[in-house]
Amino acid sequence: MTQTPLYKRFSASLDALLANEVARDETHMAPRGLTIALSGGVDSMVLLHLCHHYVQINSHLALQSIYVDHGLSPNSLQWQAFCQAQCDALAVEFTPVSVKVLAQSRQSLEAQARAARYAALDKRANQGNALVLGQHGDDQVETFLLRLKRGSGLKGLGAMHASSTLPSGRVCLRPLLSSERADIEAFAQTFGIAHIEDESNLSDRFDRNFLRNQVLPLLKSRFSGFIPSVMRTVELLQGQQALLDEITLADLTQCRSEQSLCISRLAQFAPLRQQNLVRAWLAEQGVQMPSQKQLDQILSQALNARADAQMTVSLSGGQVRRFRDQLHWVTEQPPRQAQCDVGLTRVALDDNTALSVIEGQGVRHPSADEQVSVRFNCLNEKVKPPGRSGRNTLKHWLKDYDVPTWDRSRVPLIYYNDELVQVVGFFVNEAYASSQGLSWKLEDARNTKNR
Repeated sequence: MTQTPLYKRFSASLDALLANEVARDETHMAPRGLTIALSGGVDSMVLLHLCHHYVQINSHLALQSIYVDHGLSPNSLQWQAFCQAQCDALAVEFTPVSVKVLAQSRQSLEAQARAARYAALDKRANQGNALVLGQHGDDQVETFLLRLKRGSGLKGLGAMHASSTLPSGRVCLRPLLSSERADIEAFAQTFGIAHIEDESNLSDRFDRNFLRNQVLPLLKSRFSGFIPSVMRTVELLQGQQALLDEITLADLTQCRSEQSLCISRLAQFAPLRQQNLVRAWLAEQGVQMPSQKQLDQILSQALNARADAQMTVSLSGGQVRRFRDQLHWVTEQPPRQAQCDVGLTRVALDDNTALSVIEGQGVRHPSADEQVSVRFNCLNEKVKPPGRSGRNTLKHWLKDYDVPTWDRSRVPLIYYNDELVQVVGFFVNEAYASSQGLSWKLEDARNTKNR
């Protein structure tokens, strides 16, 4: 078995994928084992035998298989029993798991089952294991055609990658992507590898099955080498996307200032590059991609409006807003509540933020008859920071300190009785300043809880 072309391609691919995981950075740990997504179909059963031989040669790796029962077929428990028997015969650890797939609008049953399957695989795979999936070249072509039908761009048409990472950080490996379905089926026949047939694969009501059963056989019979040609196209698209990602990262590095985006630097790029930059910046914030109309609106308002103009473009989950020469992603935050007579104790402002008191340069200690309180949004309060000429409103000073309008109401203000003595994070009232006093500092309440 290990001398067959399929095993040699599989082994070389898996070797390279595992080596890449180690090479990604110095701190990245190599996977301690492999967890196979086992369905009982011919692809996954061949994958099981290939992995079984691979870990016999690479004995430092453990091997696990997981069968996910979606509850969509009356035969699922029989398939589970079949998979367990095959794993028992090879002395491979077997883990069955059941998931519920609930019908939802605007999402296909295939997509819902896939999401539930990946979540279950990630949850039940042994710690430190890489998920190994049986997707192959024909699956890659089907994915490419499905993305083409949806009007996907460059990234979508790149289809599946041989290596990908789940949100949890677990890596998924696809060492059979360079092999065709015909090679896998021939391998199963040669070595008598038993497998089950999922009756749902015969139903053309699913788009992927329609492509698999009706379209691809016709294309392969008409065009010799169709599958390898499309696979080469996908590889080229992935390479072009990787190059675009490098350019995008360089552009972001040039235009990004912490979490905001510099408008004057953004304006230096051509329109297509501006659009790509804004999409990449929003993706970093975890924002659902805007429509083309929304993207045009963001760029039009950012680049063409007056420098002091107010700008608000609402997207799912928040707003793109402008302050001076920066674009900001702003999400709604609950208002902070004033707290009276807090003394010099630590004050929790919300679940994530707290105020602590530090001895040293700041404001003088409160006297016995002065009550300490924390207030917010007193923007008309007049105060004089040290070294500044004259008193002015807090709104004036926060603008002078480049605090965006939407953040000003959340800045903690320390009062002694009714006198503003410190604007936390920015300055103190000059009349209360002391080199041997105290000051209030913002801290991450989550870090404090974990100490």
